[in-house]
Amino acid sequence: MRPGPSMNETGAPAETPLSARRFDLRTLLALMAGVLMVTLMGMTVVDVIGRYVFNAPLRGAAELTELLLASVIFLGLPAVALADEHVTVDLVTDRLPDWIQPWRQGLIGIFSGAILAVVAWRIWIYAAQIGGYGGATTTLRLPLAPLGYFCAACTAFGAALSLGVPLWDLYRRRKG
Repeated sequence: MRPGPSMNETGAPAETPLSARRFDLRTLLALMAGVLMVTLMGMTVVDVIGRYVFNAPLRGAAELTELLLASVIFLGLPAVALADEHVTVDLVTDRLPDWIQPWRQGLIGIFSGAILAVVAWRIWIYAAQIGGYGGATTTLRLPLAPLGYFCAACTAFGAALSLGVPLWDLYRRRKG
């Protein structure tokens, strides 16, 4: 009897390839961002209908739009880093030899990860300051510090992925 796709020859569960793990995490991140986007879209529809049909806009819609938009943007950062699909400009790099490309990607990953780690640290500090004085939205009085901590955590996760994904690919190429 041949083992199934999730078993190896000994009958033990096979290790999930990195590409499958990336897909699962990317799918989860995309699902979370999709839920936030649908919420944002629904809230906007309710606000527009309320404003123009009933002359009663949704209270705090602008604040909620800002909070949801920030959440979607920062949640997208780890997804982009996981897929290694950051926006790039290739003016010279396409002319470099093929053997240099994995090393270049690794160095870019180190640099990007370091920059994002600094950004995450500063966002965390800023969120702590906002939490220290009880910063909240104007209309709904929603606390802003949790959003800041969420943004910092997403940025830190994006930093780790920006560093780890290219280095893992470099390691895999060197080993194989």
